[in-house]
Amino acid sequence: MISLTVAEIAKAINGRVVGDGTVMITGTVETDSRICKPGSLFVAKPGEATDGHLFIPNAMVNGANAAIVEYETNTELTQIVVEDSVLALGLLAKFVVAEVRAKGNLQVIAVTGSNGKTTTKNMLRTILSKFGNTVAPEESFNNEVGAPYSMLKIDQSTQYLVLEYGAGGLGSIAYLVGLCQPDIAIELKVGLAHVGEFGGIEITEKIKAELVTDLPVAALALLNFDDPRVRKMQEMTQASVRSFAIESNATYRATEVGMSFAGTHFTFSSPNNQPLPVTLKIIGEHQIYNALAALAVAVELGLDLKVASEALESMELAERWRMQILQGANGLTVINDAYNASPDSMRAGLTALAELGRQTGRRTVAVLGEMAELGQYSADEHDSIGRLVVRLNIGQLVVVGAGAKLIHMGASLEGSWDGESRFFDEISTATEYLRGMLSGEEIVLVKSSKSANLRYLGDDLIEEKP
Repeated sequence: MISLTVAEIAKAINGRVVGDGTVMITGTVETDSRICKPGSLFVAKPGEATDGHLFIPNAMVNGANAAIVEYETNTELTQIVVEDSVLALGLLAKFVVAEVRAKGNLQVIAVTGSNGKTTTKNMLRTILSKFGNTVAPEESFNNEVGAPYSMLKIDQSTQYLVLEYGAGGLGSIAYLVGLCQPDIAIELKVGLAHVGEFGGIEITEKIKAELVTDLPVAALALLNFDDPRVRKMQEMTQASVRSFAIESNATYRATEVGMSFAGTHFTFSSPNNQPLPVTLKIIGEHQIYNALAALAVAVELGLDLKVASEALESMELAERWRMQILQGANGLTVINDAYNASPDSMRAGLTALAELGRQTGRRTVAVLGEMAELGQYSADEHDSIGRLVVRLNIGQLVVVGAGAKLIHMGASLEGSWDGESRFFDEISTATEYLRGMLSGEEIVLVKSSKSANLRYLGDDLIEEKP
């Protein structure tokens, strides 16, 4: 973060200083006292399980110079008292972004969508880092705490800030846009992820559209025209609009699409550039939309497209537990994609598994867990995934956890299977069954929402049996 006095910070966040207002914050802004360093500002945030104010002494020990608090604590640390520390974090981020924009050459790129946000963010970071100082969130820091936390990592040398905007209900993305309006806003997809939490796909669409509805005229909205709900957003913004697609006519297109264990390949077509062959090491044709968006940003920023594509091709992994290929000592291949799951991403993962099985002649196994937060759509979507497994001719289905049982039931009702679908309540018993069943010649997809905890099962499968 840029260096500021406690008094300057207090003014920006409407806080009251308790202690020395001339103290300088020269380090990072942290919500975790354990990672405070000399010069840090600690944000004492009340949590569901504990209260961040209890950790102010630990922040002091680690070098914090001051803390944002909601009530005074009996410590020697300089404090800035506010009504709401999370809102104060946002106000501070808004102030810092405005300061850097006024004095520097900062370009802000924000990404939202029901699927692909984190992968696209990582692709953008990989590309933009080749051209200048780039800041992007770690993991999926995309909510009212994570996004401002990421914004506060910038300083006057930052040229590119990449942000991931997650949906937390109506107004959630609009709030983040209010803190930091992007120069380029990417809309990937409107799908069923978290739809149960929001109350319907129409509400999800409204939330995602918040990214573009308040953009200024000088900004750019980059829309996935293969998604009809995203395509409609061109009518909701005063910003310039560019598009990307595989199937539809668009500004940026992918043609000659294909996939193998070597990766995913396509030809990138863009205005005023020769068609460019691109080969990702990341598998899954659905990853092409993320790559299209990232390369389109490079073109819009006037960057060398060849350098950008080479950076993209160098990526070994989208993110841990996202279509991550693991090789066991006995030859077993595990595709561990068990960090997030929605009906769209589940279908994409299963389609990739089936395609790889056809190409290699190897037996395919799908280990599936619950897709969380689908609400009224949950029963139908889990049933539909089970039936899709049969239609794709996946060799074996293993369903884990009560929340996913309808996947097993849907598969059992779809075809004349006899033991090709197995259900287990517990991860441990599923792992034991898989260890006994797998010969090492199979390709295994492990896919579920993070809450199902199957990502560790995927890691365990490639370990040698005791």
